[in-house]
Amino acid sequence: MIDFVAFGIVIDDIVLPDGTTHLGVLGGGAPQTAWGMAAALGSGERVGVTANIGADFDDAWLEPLRRADVNLDGVRRVWEKTPRAWQLMELDGRRTHVWRNPPAGRGALADVYREARALHWGLHPENPDLSGAQALTAQGKWVSLETFKPPDEPLNDDELRTLLTACRVFSPNWREATRITGTEDYRQLLRRFQALGCHILALRRGEQGADVWDLRLGGGVRVPAVPTTVVDAVGAGNAFCGALLARLVTGLEGYNDTADITALYAADTLKYGDTGLSAAACHAVAAASYMVEQIGIPPSLPPSEDYQRRVSDALARVEQLSIETQ
Repeated sequence: MIDFVAFGIVIDDIVLPDGTTHLGVLGGGAPQTAWGMAAALGSGERVGVTANIGADFDDAWLEPLRRADVNLDGVRRVWEKTPRAWQLMELDGRRTHVWRNPPAGRGALADVYREARALHWGLHPENPDLSGAQALTAQGKWVSLETFKPPDEPLNDDELRTLLTACRVFSPNWREATRITGTEDYRQLLRRFQALGCHILALRRGEQGADVWDLRLGGGVRVPAVPTTVVDAVGAGNAFCGALLARLVTGLEGYNDTADITALYAADTLKYGDTGLSAAACHAVAAASYMVEQIGIPPSLPPSEDYQRRVSDALARVEQLSIETQ
């Protein structure tokens, strides 16, 4: 059964800060997210990808996902040209996205994945199509949304509330979060997300790692980035989000009562727990660490021993956070 689904394929043409260009790289969010899910679960058997591609798509581009056992029944050829974009990287980590072949839409959830429990995709925060997310969240599914760029202007309360209540997990990077809220004051930023209905906020902070908050409880964890050699950061946020979602949901398997789940999260200020925020966040930074080590998706899932070493390295350095101390 497919429990976890990632949306969207785009072919990326990547230009690194030194001018080096890599054409025809599998991207768009779903491949990297699905890989991160599979890495965190140890296999892609419960992971699927739903995306629309064109006649120009090279089937060989999907080989890393096949080797990870990710289900590809939701990948459908429906357009003449696959969505394609330039990804222009800068030394400070900023990225400029320029469409070459824009998509006609995100595409509907493939029928084969209707029973999935958790779904993830990216969006532009100032003009999101949230109807699908709202419907899936209302059905009790875990929806995770990731921002792909900062808005031109901060979102007003109604806009931000609509966005946050359409999902269970919301993950902007730090620059996107400050632009969305209109403030760089950390406590004020957290309070605004909390007041407008954010459940789990995963703030991605690049080489500094990530802060993952359960804003219902007012607490969170800070997880450092796993030390590694960065070749290309494109897709690292997707892998992070996929692994985070997969471990959050599997950590709650067997827990159906809301009170039990709330108690479980409160207890997982358990630094070395197998469930909850700290463990999920450590899997997330571990998955992201592999994504940055090459151009595109790793050719296969990492050896379990090395993957667990990276998770353990992150767990050993977790910090507990409270809104009141920020």
